[in-house]
Amino acid sequence: MDRAVTADRRGWRGSRALWLEAARAAFLDGGVDAVKVQPLASRLNLSRTSFYWFFADRAALLDALLQDWEATNTGALVAGCTAYADTIAEAVLNVISVFLDETRFQPRYDMAVRGWAHRSAAVSARATAADEARLAAIRAMFARFGYVQAEADVRARTIYLVQVGYISLQTRESLEARLARIPAYVKTFCGQAPTAAELARFHARHGVDPTGAPG
Repeated sequence: MDRAVTADRRGWRGSRALWLEAARAAFLDGGVDAVKVQPLASRLNLSRTSFYWFFADRAALLDALLQDWEATNTGALVAGCTAYADTIAEAVLNVISVFLDETRFQPRYDMAVRGWAHRSAAVSARATAADEARLAAIRAMFARFGYVQAEADVRARTIYLVQVGYISLQTRESLEARLARIPAYVKTFCGQAPTAAELARFHARHGVDPTGAPG
């Protein structure tokens, strides 16, 4: 049985998702220079040739990594902007929720891609396009609630650039401190304070009881 398992393992090439996951982990740990075929093969305990069943070359893997970043981080933010909300305050809370949940929007992924963009004009263009797509989604959210174009644009930039600041400055802030600021952030971002019910739903979504009551 052990020999059969070994034989199966020897013939296994992994999967595209597995190679991409390993590339993402290497990228987050060491930047784009860490994303190389042989080190990834060693990390996965697979042969180097197995890689070429799924990607034409390293450039194809790097492009797949960018596509994954776009689908993950930009996709999460766009989904947050289009999520159901009765009021603009609730809609803004939906967007803030995306940034608070690192299983949806990964700050380290954004940092790594922006570091890469400093070295590559092509990657810089992809990062700029992602920023524009994110801003467009936030603008559209404001427009949905009746804000005129100019105001929607400024408010969208206020939300997004504050978050970019949190990421780029690697701000260290406890969840409790961040949550305490949320009502004022919402009012600043959209001009409308969230209701108690909206905040309660927001806190429940993040598994937090701001009263400190035992669960």
